[in-house]
Amino acid sequence: MYSVYFAKSLKNNKIYVGLTSKDPRIRIIEHNNGSNAWSKQNRPFELVYFESYVCKEDAMNREKFYKSGLGKQIKYAIVKTVSAMSQRPSGPWPKGRPAPGRG
Repeated sequence: MYSVYFAKSLKNNKIYVGLTSKDPRIRIIEHNNGSNAWSKQNRPFELVYFESYVCKEDAMNREKFYKSGLGKQIKYAIVKTVSAMSQRPSGPWPKGRPAPGRG
């Protein structure tokens, strides 16, 4: 199994796109331990998003896409959506307000 992942630098908000055959959560730990020069300069990181692939070639093509012009736009849209979802309050929907999709 291969994963394409987005790691967000908590130092400067840069988004790193990577490819790994490891569990992406393990790879983030490696980045946070300074596995290479870029990671050392931009750590700590948090895992923002990942996609899993059976075929290495598919994963490599997807990583390349996210580093391209259109792919970067989609990457930022994904990050924005994931960030908004993670900031939503948990618990029941406020009384007096219709739940999404309910009016």
